[in-house]
Amino acid sequence: MDAIRIYGGNCLDGQTTIQGSKNASLPILAATLLIDGTCEIENCPDISDVYHMLRLLESLGCKVERERTVVRIDTQSFSECDMPSDSVCVMRSSVMLVGALLARTGKICMEYPGGCVIGARPIDLHLKSLRQMGASVQEDAKGFCAEAARLRGAVLRLPFVSVGATENLILAAVLADGETVIEPAAREPEIQSLCEFLRSAGAQIEGSGTERLVIHGVEKLMPVRYRIPADRIVAGTYLCACMSAGGRVFLRDAPVSHMESVLSYAERMGASVSREADGIVVTGRVHESGCDLVRTGCYPEFPTDMQSLFMAVMTLSGKAGRIEETVFENRFRIVPELRKMGADITVQGNVAHVGAVDGLHGAIVQAQELRGGAALVVAALAADGTSIVTNRHYIDRGYEDIVLNLRALGADLELA
Repeated sequence: MDAIRIYGGNCLDGQTTIQGSKNASLPILAATLLIDGTCEIENCPDISDVYHMLRLLESLGCKVERERTVVRIDTQSFSECDMPSDSVCVMRSSVMLVGALLARTGKICMEYPGGCVIGARPIDLHLKSLRQMGASVQEDAKGFCAEAARLRGAVLRLPFVSVGATENLILAAVLADGETVIEPAAREPEIQSLCEFLRSAGAQIEGSGTERLVIHGVEKLMPVRYRIPADRIVAGTYLCACMSAGGRVFLRDAPVSHMESVLSYAERMGASVSREADGIVVTGRVHESGCDLVRTGCYPEFPTDMQSLFMAVMTLSGKAGRIEETVFENRFRIVPELRKMGADITVQGNVAHVGAVDGLHGAIVQAQELRGGAALVVAALAADGTSIVTNRHYIDRGYEDIVLNLRALGADLELA
């Protein structure tokens, strides 16, 4: 049962509520380690990446309770234990624990984190910056150990914008001695959510949402209750599903203000988008009047996490186009799978050229990473015949129940 079978051809109609953000919840869950007491995290998505993060927190002695979408984390019984390697290695965001654990205990040893095949994403940038904050870091082929009696503030000038490094260094800096400056800092909404959570707990952070973060270390943080915002990438996925299959869908709770670049491209590709106070209404199907170039970039530009989803939609437009990937070097892994469905796509360096075809047909295709797997489901909704997307576990990393939600909108699909 690690596959999804999709019978293409059904238009979508109805509404779906957008789950809490994966990319916001993971660093916030890691941040609870900085707080001695119980934090309550509302709207926490029920996805496998969150499961692995909670398992890592439990392995460190934290008491974790889950009641539907509310997670309670009590860190008072925290202890320095070995984290389960299967959870560390399966999930990239386990690296967030480095900054938090260094700040709380002064020492951490862990295997190199895994979980993604879309690019190298080395953590040397994280470790170099932590060294600048006074940490001693020793590495070997399998992992690393870092120690610091207490981290100290520093001016951290990163060679490029990195969401993961920005998050990790924020977690390291909030309890450090003195002032830390991070620039250029990532500006993603998930960074802003992390800063908002930490400020509500007593952290002193300036510049959230800008390229320059200034963090004044404090002695301690206080337990808080915080609500995770809706997931902009999940909202974008169901938007693409509607553009692929056609129809009319209301995306309740979609974070409109964080999705402007995605909505703009969707409109240029033929969708009708109505921005509402409580979500987004998407009507229509992609068509030939769509845009001929999609280029990814750091927020607020078009998100790399939406690139494969828009590639799936672009194959259905009947018009040639290009997708330029500027963030991750290995984000075109979906291309051979879309070709099995009849797509005409060639890759030259960091540019994918999408040719015009009459339509897609059903095929057995393989998910190789999270967003690419969701994109194959999106493509299959409009394909002629039956498709099977294998390796569903990749999709489960970021979507609570994509099969149930699409079914409720009128799609014909099932677990296989």
